Amino acid sequence: MNRNVWLLSLCQALLMTGNILLISVIALIGKQIAPSSSMITLPVALQFLGLMSATIPASLIMGKLGRRLGFSLGNVIGIFGASLATYALSLENFTLFCASTFLLGVGIGFGTLYRFAAIEVCDESARHRAISISMAGGVLAAVLGPNLAVYSQKWSSDGLYISAFAVLIGLYVTALILLQTIRFPSAHTQSSYLKTDSLKVIVRRPNFMIAVLAAMVAYAVMNILMTATPLAMIGCGFDFTRAAGVIEWHVLGMFVPAFFTGSLIEKFGAKKMILAGGVLFIACIAINMHGLSIWHFSTALILLGVGWNFMFIAATSLFSQSYEAKNKSKAQAFNEFSVFSCVTVTALLSGWLESTVGWQSLNLYVLPFVLLVMGIFFIKANNNSESQVA
Repeated sequence: MNRNVWLLSLCQALLMTGNILLISVIALIGKQIAPSSSMITLPVALQFLGLMSATIPASLIMGKLGRRLGFSLGNVIGIFGASLATYALSLENFTLFCASTFLLGVGIGFGTLYRFAAIEVCDESARHRAISISMAGGVLAAVLGPNLAVYSQKWSSDGLYISAFAVLIGLYVTALILLQTIRFPSAHTQSSYLKTDSLKVIVRRPNFMIAVLAAMVAYAVMNILMTATPLAMIGCGFDFTRAAGVIEWHVLGMFVPAFFTGSLIEKFGAKKMILAGGVLFIACIAINMHGLSIWHFSTALILLGVGWNFMFIAATSLFSQSYEAKNKSKAQAFNEFSVFSCVTVTALLSGWLESTVGWQSLNLYVLPFVLLVMGIFFIKANNNSESQVA
């Protein structure tokens, strides 16, 4: 695999490290400076809202200006957002802090496109492995993110985690420097001058909508169960350290398989790997329904992570083959907005659902969505097999 893919993987790792760092501290900061308890999670909600609102503009900007300028703009917005956060915390100004988390979300929204850029900097025959390797940066993030959160707490004498945002600035600056060394294809290729199709035409392409659906369900199921797990564990009497340990294993489950998922997709095909991800999701739900011990939570969350890896990376691979090059900006904008709208909604609903319907009922609620995707891809896989035999 060429150096550009590995450099993009490192940029992805820096982005994810920052995301984990933010997840670790934002709600705690909200608890300290929010004017009322009902507003504690507002900074988190605004971060996800910023991410969701950036997905369409980010794709269109990169379609016009190219990947390097687009990703650089995203990191500059992230640097500005982190700088504003440090200023807001020095004043203990909740309104300014909320504005900063929205900007940080916008910056992250640009970074979600790293995996598509990885496809463009390698040979077509290596696209499955390129997507997989670009996501493997999450392994580094799984180790760095929680540790940086812990150390930033020690460095912040005022207890408001200002150091966490100083670290975040460093991560974004490093990514900005790395981006200048990556060789991206020119934004003004022959396909960029062709008239693009309407979105109505694009979504009717074979495999387009089912790939988007699989990516949406993969992220939504993973996010709602991951976010609710610490709440369920604390409700069962486990302390925060135990819950954090389970989440760390989950994050490793999400990204360690990325080193070989691309090869599995090449061998078995994207549709069968989406089915494999669905099987792991069902196993996760079954374990969560079976018991509430540390073993149940840990094993279920590892399976959830690996299931997400298989389904999401395979869905991305299938999606990347479902549109013409001239339509990539529109297609990717539609996909990212769809996926991260689901992420935003599930992030906001997970805590409320866990507290109102309970942990085991929450698991049952996500099962139909998994079965829907599996049903669609089981039929597709069988149809493909029959056509090959014929």
